[in-house]
Amino acid sequence: MAYEPLYLAHLKDTLSVRSVRRVILHEPLTNLRPVIFVQFAPGTARSEVWRGLNGAAAFQAIFGKVVIGVSEDIDPANLDAVLWSIAYRCNPIDDVQIAPYHGGDQGSQYSSGGRASKLLIDATMKGPMPPLALPKREFMERAQALWKKLDLPPIALKAPWHGYPLGDWIERWDTYAERAVSGAWEETGKETLTRQRTGLKPETPVRKVEG
Repeated sequence: MAYEPLYLAHLKDTLSVRSVRRVILHEPLTNLRPVIFVQFAPGTARSEVWRGLNGAAAFQAIFGKVVIGVSEDIDPANLDAVLWSIAYRCNPIDDVQIAPYHGGDQGSQYSSGGRASKLLIDATMKGPMPPLALPKREFMERAQALWKKLDLPPIALKAPWHGYPLGDWIERWDTYAERAVSGAWEETGKETLTRQRTGLKPETPVRKVEG
């Protein structure tokens, strides 16, 4: 527990990376030191994300062999959420760096070259995204009520446990979702059929065609 506020103070007060919200050191099995998660505020500039990641990696030699940055909607204490963020918000060629010449890293003594290094991953949001692919909160709360009514074992919720908007959404999709829930999904299929176009390259964004 003592290390996390120490790192937070270092990043925010010493390095002035003001957008840092939380710092979590992963403890189960890894024993705090090798893996660090840094949570950033929405809209943080990429330069600030990298300052934060490098600052966490360099603060103490034997800490932060792997340093991962996530956005504020991701709970850094939930490893499933962190892995989801890496899977969907990280392009390795742009968002992964290997920082060389770090001493004291566990594992470096077993490599052929014996050179220590650190892995930095920017898994933050880079712009608007579609909503998280889970049912809306209202459906999940209704499911919880039914679960409780059936007197089933208590549910241990871990965020994220419902879908939420991430900036990329249009009203038409709400209509489609309502039709799916009410059983009128066929109407959506008929409407979509009328919007077909020919002569387009694969993976052309719909918005470029329809404006």
